[in-house]
Amino acid sequence: MSIRGPRLEFSVGAFLLLSLASLLVLAVASTNQRWGGGGDDYRLIARFSQIGQLRKQAPVKIGGVVIGHVADIQLDPVKYDSVVTLALDGKFKDLPADTSAGILTSGLLGESYVGLQPGGDPEVLKSGEELVFTTPAVDLIQLVGKYMFSGPAAGGNANTQQPQGNDANATEPQP
Repeated sequence: MSIRGPRLEFSVGAFLLLSLASLLVLAVASTNQRWGGGGDDYRLIARFSQIGQLRKQAPVKIGGVVIGHVADIQLDPVKYDSVVTLALDGKFKDLPADTSAGILTSGLLGESYVGLQPGGDPEVLKSGEELVFTTPAVDLIQLVGKYMFSGPAAGGNANTQQPQGNDANATEPQP
């Protein structure tokens, strides 16, 4: 029978603490949470008529590079638009005033994110201002449904009409 020494107990305890700490880091990283208080955030507001599957903490990207996240999503009680608050990194605070925002999807069925397209206006957006140009999310299921189940277009029966003219004239030589 071996006697457990303090070294063995210390190493097992340290291993357990390290394991728990790494699981905590993995859990926070997988939910897109941040460690810091986010005090240098640059916030913008965007209104969308349809946000699709956009969620809080969804990434905000310019040219495919993540520059922030969706901080909040609210419903405007007057216009019934979705009001999305974007928290961008402070180093991107000089976005032109005519920057446009759209809700896009990574891949065919991937996560939704907000894509920003900077414009060319010399004036910049200040923190808390609203983006004027927005594009709502495209509902893929509705698009496919409209395409698959739409009937023939108006005047679609034109192909069923018989050609006019005398069939006998078609066999006679033309002068």
